[in-house]
Amino acid sequence: MKYNLDVSIDKDSGFCFGVVYAIEMAEEILEEDGYLYCLGDIVHNDEEVLRLKEKGLRIIGHEELLNLHHEKVLIRAHGEAPETYKIALDNDITLIDASCPVVLKLQNRIKTSYDVKEKVLIFGKHGHAEVIGLQGQTNNEALVFQDISELDHVELPHDITLYSQTTKSTDKFYEIKKELINRGHNVRANDTICRQVSSRYEDLGSFAEKFDKVVFVSGKKSSNGKVLYDVCVKSNPNTYFISDPVELKPELFQENDKVGICGATSTPMWLMEKVRDILQEY
Repeated sequence: MKYNLDVSIDKDSGFCFGVVYAIEMAEEILEEDGYLYCLGDIVHNDEEVLRLKEKGLRIIGHEELLNLHHEKVLIRAHGEAPETYKIALDNDITLIDASCPVVLKLQNRIKTSYDVKEKVLIFGKHGHAEVIGLQGQTNNEALVFQDISELDHVELPHDITLYSQTTKSTDKFYEIKKELINRGHNVRANDTICRQVSSRYEDLGSFAEKFDKVVFVSGKKSSNGKVLYDVCVKSNPNTYFISDPVELKPELFQENDKVGICGATSTPMWLMEKVRDILQEY
């Protein structure tokens, strides 16, 4: 049976500028040197990481960094804590710093708040690379929480300074601010959410509702992928999350379905195009 699907890719999906910058930097050095170390996955997308590994990218963790000397190491868009820069200096490592400018600005603001002894709260995902870098600006003293319920039994001072991981939901951030004020706190709220990401939250809902089915392509580790997928589902319950084209199944579709393809800020356009090509074969 031929499904004859009408398939469109969301033109606003694909890498954000921070990820584009990091990958272009990596590719340039791989072209010249044949290999390059990268601290953590360059992007939260296994397919793209695999593509770059095949070009010579070597992913290492912080443990391995300690034992590395006289090499080049890429810092990805998520940014790093001050300790990483200290290790690099001690080990004569050349850092190729591809930290996203939005993240760097946020790191500086958090450090400034910490230096003047403000109580810093960060709305972000526990263990996320960006959040680890942000916490590092406060000597790991900032309080990180994913959900307001985590603060229910925490004794907080009257005055608190609130920041957010750059890829979080703007609506959720302002709900948290409101709730903390309702709990009697004086909140100095800093909306540090990347507008390139937040504008996608707004646009993606309109994109998703135009189709019979939506295929959302994202790495399972992507923080904004989870948020953007939820935006799609809210607008179109017939949204399917996949991280690899092999997860596609013809039985998910019906004849003449209009299908939209979109993804996270860490999803490469080539992967969405691969999904489109498979769907058009159905």
